[in-house]
Amino acid sequence: MTAPRQVLPGVTYLISRRCFGRMFLLRPSPLVNELFEYVLADKATEYGIEIHAYVVMSNHWHCVLTDPRGQLPEFQRDLGSTVARALNAALGRWESFWAPGSYSAVALQTEEDVLDKMAYVLANPVAAGLVRRGSEWPGLWSAPSVIGAGGREVKRPDHYFRRNGPAPKTATLEVVCPKGFGTVEKLRRRLTDALTEREDRAARELAEAGRSFVGAKKVLALSPFARPAPLEPRRGLKPRVASLDKWKRMEALGRLGTFLAEYRVAWKAFKAGARKVVFPEGTYGMRVWCGVVCASSG
Repeated sequence: MTAPRQVLPGVTYLISRRCFGRMFLLRPSPLVNELFEYVLADKATEYGIEIHAYVVMSNHWHCVLTDPRGQLPEFQRDLGSTVARALNAALGRWESFWAPGSYSAVALQTEEDVLDKMAYVLANPVAAGLVRRGSEWPGLWSAPSVIGAGGREVKRPDHYFRRNGPAPKTATLEVVCPKGFGTVEKLRRRLTDALTEREDRAARELAEAGRSFVGAKKVLALSPFARPAPLEPRRGLKPRVASLDKWKRMEALGRLGTFLAEYRVAWKAFKAGARKVVFPEGTYGMRVWCGVVCASSG
């Protein structure tokens, strides 16, 4: 059983999700790029999500975002289901689109953690040995220069959506500067430097291993039903918090441990029939599905 997740407003996350069987179902193409970008813009607007950096790889995607309203689960649910139904229809598939248990939302603790994960996200195509620079990736990739550059109108694709249906004809996609960085220009400079350092390191490691970059042309030629080499790592840790600062990480883990302990006490009381029991702040599932009362920091 998955431990309950604490969802608090105003938290910045690194989110990730992987395609079923590691297949290249998100392999860059005009349809994938247009559809994913539109759905991302539409759902971010609907749920008030602030996007800071994103990349859509061939079999997974990453995003650094802030959730001001505490509605990340609804955002991720609707984005994932819409993308899955639309691309399954295009590919003639009926099976699951996303790998079970592959969704990850890691709460970031400091400004440095946010910057580090933004650089990690944007360096993904290079770290995977696909292209020499992230800017060469033919899929969706948010350049540092678009941060704070204002909203951009994204047209609703003709595929999947009804012409006179409820989905808006256009949606605004805006990549915003996270809080704590002062000016947008300062963040862009710091992010560009961090990204270049990651890209250069990945290129050196690839050369030392006697390998070369795949190149955008070969990426585009792959079948969406293909899979990566079997030696690709499949499992690893699934943290809920991350920080480069050991003490900040320990503090966050301590708060999470307190939440889980208080949740267990409230759950046992609720299960025993107590309907006025107060669950800890940030309880999501029981609040949405059962309407329980939650503590408030205010």
